[in-house]
Amino acid sequence: MSGVSIVIVAAGRGSRMGQGDKLFMEVAGLPLVGHTWRRFDRFAETAEIVIVTREESRSLFENLAKRIAAAKSWCIVEGGAERQDSVWNGVNATDKASAVVAIQDGARPCTPLGSLGQAIDAAREMGAAVLAKRVSDTLKRGDVQAQILGTVDRENLWAVQTPQVFRREVILAALAKVRNEGLAITDDTAACEALGQAVKLIECDRPNPKATTPDDLPFIESLLAAEAAGEG
Repeated sequence: MSGVSIVIVAAGRGSRMGQGDKLFMEVAGLPLVGHTWRRFDRFAETAEIVIVTREESRSLFENLAKRIAAAKSWCIVEGGAERQDSVWNGVNATDKASAVVAIQDGARPCTPLGSLGQAIDAAREMGAAVLAKRVSDTLKRGDVQAQILGTVDRENLWAVQTPQVFRREVILAALAKVRNEGLAITDDTAACEALGQAVKLIECDRPNPKATTPDDLPFIESLLAAEAAGEG
């Protein structure tokens, strides 16, 4: 398969949002995850989309597919106990002929497609790549009493985002190693680190926020509204 398989991870409950399922909160005319899905559905290189979610959300996503007029092949698979289990289920549900898999947070609806294209090219070449942003804030190390212990050198620090993009055989091998060794990871590139697989950092050229708390929504809505105005 020459195109890219997209895995949208949407199995979490968003407890920090404090009200219902954050993925289905209406933002700029669509549920949050609807913007994410539609963005990847319209991406030229997308061959298929795998939605990883809870079984009780299946009907919500089936209705959402109609609402966004999803054009690319898609399916729904059930998530696991932890994010890494959900990703494992999602990647295994992709077409075995797919060369590249991109793993995306359902609550990250503004991903710049130009940066995604760069990550795909890098993953094809070296096996793995991730969208990221250089850390610009001053970072402090603290103790258990929340008192400063020292300043962290930020020169080579990056905040990683999604999509995280891999050759399919690379991410399957990395996730299998994590599962076999009982390791806990918070992102998919950490599985590659465990495997000794190099990961290329792709500096994101535009804001790519994830909705984690209610305070994130106004900024995300402004980005989506500005993008829609630019298309009009």
